[in-house]
Amino acid sequence: MRIGFVSRRFFPAISGMSIYAINLLRQLAAAGHDVTMISQYYGDPARASVYGGGPPPEVAGVRIIGLEALGEQADGDFERDVEAMVDAIAAEHGRRPFDILHAQYGYPTGWATLLAAQALGVPCVVSIQGGDGHWVGSCCDTHRIAMERVLDHAGALLIGGGSFAREVHDRLGTPMDRFTIVPGAVDTDRFTPGEAHPEGPVRLFYHGRVDRRKGVLDMLHALARVEGEWTCTVSGIGPDMAAARALAQELGLNARVRFSGYAEYDRVPELYRAHDVFVSPTYAEGFSNTILEAMASGQAILSCRSVGVVDCIRDGENGLLVEPGDIAALGAALTRIVSDAGLRRRLSEAGLAECRRTYSWRSVGRQIMGIYAQLQGTSPATGISAQIPIAPCRFRTEPHLL
Repeated sequence: MRIGFVSRRFFPAISGMSIYAINLLRQLAAAGHDVTMISQYYGDPARASVYGGGPPPEVAGVRIIGLEALGEQADGDFERDVEAMVDAIAAEHGRRPFDILHAQYGYPTGWATLLAAQALGVPCVVSIQGGDGHWVGSCCDTHRIAMERVLDHAGALLIGGGSFAREVHDRLGTPMDRFTIVPGAVDTDRFTPGEAHPEGPVRLFYHGRVDRRKGVLDMLHALARVEGEWTCTVSGIGPDMAAARALAQELGLNARVRFSGYAEYDRVPELYRAHDVFVSPTYAEGFSNTILEAMASGQAILSCRSVGVVDCIRDGENGLLVEPGDIAALGAALTRIVSDAGLRRRLSEAGLAECRRTYSWRSVGRQIMGIYAQLQGTSPATGISAQIPIAPCRFRTEPHLL
């Protein structure tokens, strides 16, 4: 099968979507499919320093085409980039026709892929992952209309869990039966437990985008309340890196909190193995790849009762959960997990067993390929207007947040 995969703002060090893409592409290539990835990326050095950037990396057996998001970088002109993606998909289809198009993120990539699918007569799949489900479409009429058209007309909609599907349903009105639940997945051969660490401070770990929406500032406030012996590593880059460093200094945490910065994907497994507890105080996820990586690495999990987290973590069974934004509760849970070695061991063992049983890329990859097979040869939706009125939107001034 000839598959066109369209990804957004590819920066694998800090993006769960990009890591997801790499692993899915590897599964597709290993199964013998002919795969091309067309991916946006940041080339602007200032933006890349915050979110990562540069052309997407090579993936064995996959043709890679990078598209710099020139419109987004210039002035939030997402429409210019949608046109560029449609043109790139059409050009590659002209070189050798696609059987299936698959986009990550409903907007702008899903919208571009839906328009290309209609023009080329190829069925399309759209994965709703992350911010497109949480807030894109609530920001302005332009993005609401685009998201509604994608949600109504894509050949299949993949989403990580029931809580996320309900959020999109409640916010944009998409019928629940439009969604196919495809959970996140992790490479359980790459992410494995490290050696036991019976003595010394408990090693806490935050890995991901350094962004207040991920709860990283809440975590620092909570750490100032945590009793016992512990250290904490904050791994990643993001829009709130300067704020996080300043807050750690203000709270007197510099001796115990280390900011390790950008991490190449190949180095990430060893970072997990060098820690004991993964802290993800996030306000919302599509389906957290970092939590799955931490589970596979044998870490105990502390997170929040958030959309996209409650689908894989159950409080007291395979992790601890607090309400998002509740700093006092987060501090108490951190103290509990730091002081109770038996609890850490029980949570880590339960998470590791479940991860190996449920979230392997082999099973998730087969599920996605089955969806492709069902759609292959079918006709895409037609009569979809590409015209949408342009409305003022907060994301045009801060496009990196979309």
